[in-house]
Amino acid sequence: MESPDIRGGDGSDFATLETAEKIILRWDSTTSEEAKENLIFQSDREEVDRYLQAVDEVQRLVSSVSISDSRHEVKARSTIQIAMARLEDELRNILLSQTSTFEPDSLLLDSSASSFATRADLEDTETAPPDDGEGEEQEEMNLVLPDGSDSNSGSDPGSSRLSSRRSSCKSTSSIREIDLVSSEAVSDLRSIVRRMIGAGYSRECLQVYGNVRKSAMETIFKQLGIVKLGIGDVQRLDWDVVEVKIRRWIRAAKACVRVVFASEKRLCEQIFDGGEVEETCFMEIVKSSALQLLTFPEAISISRRSPEKLFKILDLHDALADLLPDMEEIFNSESSETILVQATEIQSRLAEAARGTIVEFENAIFREPSVVPVPGGTIHPLTRYVMNYLNLIADYKQTLVELVMSKPCAGLKCTNDPVKPDMDISQLEGCSPLALHCIWTMVMLQFNLEGKSLHYKDEALSHIFIMNNVHYIVQKVKSSPELREIIGDLYLRRLTGIFRHAATKYQRATWVRVLNSLRDEGLHVSGSFSSGVSKSALRERFKAFNTMFEEVHRVQSTWSVPDAQLREELRISLSEHLIPAYRSFLGRFRGHIESGRHPENYLKYSVENLETAVLDFFEGYTTAPHLRRSQ
Repeated sequence: MESPDIRGGDGSDFATLETAEKIILRWDSTTSEEAKENLIFQSDREEVDRYLQAVDEVQRLVSSVSISDSRHEVKARSTIQIAMARLEDELRNILLSQTSTFEPDSLLLDSSASSFATRADLEDTETAPPDDGEGEEQEEMNLVLPDGSDSNSGSDPGSSRLSSRRSSCKSTSSIREIDLVSSEAVSDLRSIVRRMIGAGYSRECLQVYGNVRKSAMETIFKQLGIVKLGIGDVQRLDWDVVEVKIRRWIRAAKACVRVVFASEKRLCEQIFDGGEVEETCFMEIVKSSALQLLTFPEAISISRRSPEKLFKILDLHDALADLLPDMEEIFNSESSETILVQATEIQSRLAEAARGTIVEFENAIFREPSVVPVPGGTIHPLTRYVMNYLNLIADYKQTLVELVMSKPCAGLKCTNDPVKPDMDISQLEGCSPLALHCIWTMVMLQFNLEGKSLHYKDEALSHIFIMNNVHYIVQKVKSSPELREIIGDLYLRRLTGIFRHAATKYQRATWVRVLNSLRDEGLHVSGSFSSGVSKSALRERFKAFNTMFEEVHRVQSTWSVPDAQLREELRISLSEHLIPAYRSFLGRFRGHIESGRHPENYLKYSVENLETAVLDFFEGYTTAPHLRRSQ
């Protein structure tokens, strides 16, 4: 399609108008099938330049006072109207042809596997003592906590998992703009936009541009997995599903802000000449998508609080905190202020939700109602869960130190109330509010465990239970440098004293009566005809010792001390009392029994038999092993 030269032969404005009109009308799709089937900007550049020059000339004439004839003025305005309709179509077609489909991974700034804390991080992975029956007999706890709190949990995940896992929201990457359309298309779009706005067709221009780019934005959101979900929709989802969506949201949000929104803003800057039109157009494109993006964390921030949500809430909080500086750079106009305000408010609500969730966690520990004793006095699932939870809290120390500004609202003074936990902080001056919350959590855990220990019928087993659980608490604190730094060595020494005192109380409850049977008192007799040892009393002593030791062996070999070092220390300690006492008693009185009838009924065990039998203690056997006798 050839067009005449734009300049009229006589150089007059009327001739120029006539020539320009011919060029514009040639591309009027309402009157020309050829114009309907072809696009100006897909023609050769000379034709594009001629058409744009024609538009410029007509617009110049309309804006000038050189056309005094009303008939020519109407003609010029009609020509401009036709040209604008054509440029509107050209604008739309260029935008549509340049709308690219991106691979989601090309937009994601960090496509590596997420290292955020999950429910599985709170599960225990050590192998429990064989056949300890925990899963069958332990009453299900009603504490609303993530996986790892149930009675079937095993032992403790390695400390390296916890110490190496920190929310990786803080990213060194920042805004990364990409080309949404080609540089040639940008030039063509600029030329169209400038002429439409100059002719007073800014509304039509913005409508076409905004609709196409907004649709492209929605497509990108779908590719990134960001779907339209209302607050109610999110809150009705199972938390397992929400956890997965949070991880995906964080990655997608980084891409949306730092790549998609930033690139869209740059494109607007390239095509429009700044000012209000540029900002209006940008906001028309991204506002609904930006608000849609923020709907998800907003729903989480106002959802029902429960302990298992804390770390995902912190992940979202950190992600928003990391993105806000970039959002401030992108949404830096008055018209986009509402997006920044909403993002900031959601971050504040997430912070408040995190603080409230910590308090809810503390209360949940206090309220956890399970009363059926764990078999063998082993570590209670609640203890495992709480300490794994505190390890994760330590992993998030950097964030929580800033968020947790108040001390625990209860338990700050010693009231000696037996039905309430207490924490005297007079010796904890200088501890941060976060440290006090962590210590308070352990105080409530210990208080709960003391209550559970009362459900053991055997007093000695209740002491083993307290020893095991408080020792586990101490070891978990020691295994995490971050948690130990928060808790401090002063409170750690206090906990160490508690489990050692429980071990001492166990020995007293079990072995005082056994060792009393090895005393000399009551064995010696004196009279007018003879003096010496009462063989009948001595036989009763050996018989009583054998019976008591056999019972202790039968029972306590089914008890469990999961920590190998603690188990060995306890065996050594009781051996240091038992073995010398038995060796001395046997050495002094053995001859009296051997000289009597049926000595094998009383001298059943050698010192070596007892030393071997002690090795069975606290192994958590389902059935006590056979106790070997002297030959």
